[in-house]
Amino acid sequence: MFLAWKEIRYEKLRYTLIIAMIVLISYLIFILTSLAQGLARQNTDAVKSWDIQMIALNDNADTSMTQSIITKSQLAKVQTSKKTAIVTQVPVIVRGAGNHKVSAQFVGINREQFIMKNLKVIDGKKPTKNNEVLVDSSLKQAGYQIGDKIELNSGQSKFSISGFVNNAKLNISPVIYGDNHVAQVLKNAGPTFAVSAVVSQNSKIILGKNSGLKNYSLAGFIKKLPGYTAQTTTFIFMIGFLMVISLVVVAVFLYILTMQKLENYAVLRAQGVPVSVLVRATISQSLLIVISGLIVGTVLTGLTASFIPAAVPMYFSIPLLSVVAIGLVIVALLGVIIPIRIVTRVDPVTVIGG
Repeated sequence: MFLAWKEIRYEKLRYTLIIAMIVLISYLIFILTSLAQGLARQNTDAVKSWDIQMIALNDNADTSMTQSIITKSQLAKVQTSKKTAIVTQVPVIVRGAGNHKVSAQFVGINREQFIMKNLKVIDGKKPTKNNEVLVDSSLKQAGYQIGDKIELNSGQSKFSISGFVNNAKLNISPVIYGDNHVAQVLKNAGPTFAVSAVVSQNSKIILGKNSGLKNYSLAGFIKKLPGYTAQTTTFIFMIGFLMVISLVVVAVFLYILTMQKLENYAVLRAQGVPVSVLVRATISQSLLIVISGLIVGTVLTGLTASFIPAAVPMYFSIPLLSVVAIGLVIVALLGVIIPIRIVTRVDPVTVIGG
């Protein structure tokens, strides 16, 4: 560590440039990770907030809640309990004062069931009437307030906002919670339509024989959300490629530095300095460079989190970003393998003599 720190202090400009590269790479990885997490949460926040394990949909709905139509006769074949709830999802256009339009997902539920009971209202109160709705807090940021009257899909009926709730996003749209009877009207699927889905906090929903319904785990349902898997996979590959790039950058810089110092290493070896000391110095140097870059990258990420607009779908998860940082440290240790091989094979006679 002493040798590594001494050299970094001596060659300030050179190592500052290397650390700057690590800063840029780590900052980019942190931002992409946060963006991926934010977009994923906008697809799934509402569903995950229900704290469910299983969801039953129409067998022909291709795992899509908006496409699922469960009739009254099918719903009658589902065994219900206090841990089951009904859900109807309908895409809507919200119109408020000044004809301001917002795309949203209307989620019709039973006010007496666990979903509504477990929702945490951050402002206002939960709906008590059919013409009252509970909406995602992003609508508050868009200018809507408690008591505002809104229209859904150009309907004649007006609904009053009774309160706001956090983490209510589905299919990258804000959620509007209301009564299931309202959702039935908005769905316009006919008099036999009952709900879009039955959800449960249990590990299984008991379906009657020939019900025409199928159980899906929460993870299986989320994977089938439109664009979710493709989006998540794309970000994972981007982050993975950046990790590989950081590995190459660290390895190349350390290789060049090691080759430039080959004569110094040869002199030290000729003076009897053990190989283990030189190896430890090389590893310490790599860790100092990467950790310094990570610290600055983390500071930049924190500043970004403080100033980023609420409209940008980013979520800064400290545990996840910590895992990414550890991954970068591991990458640095892998990048030092080639320089270590060179150091261990230094022959003082050949190098000095040459």
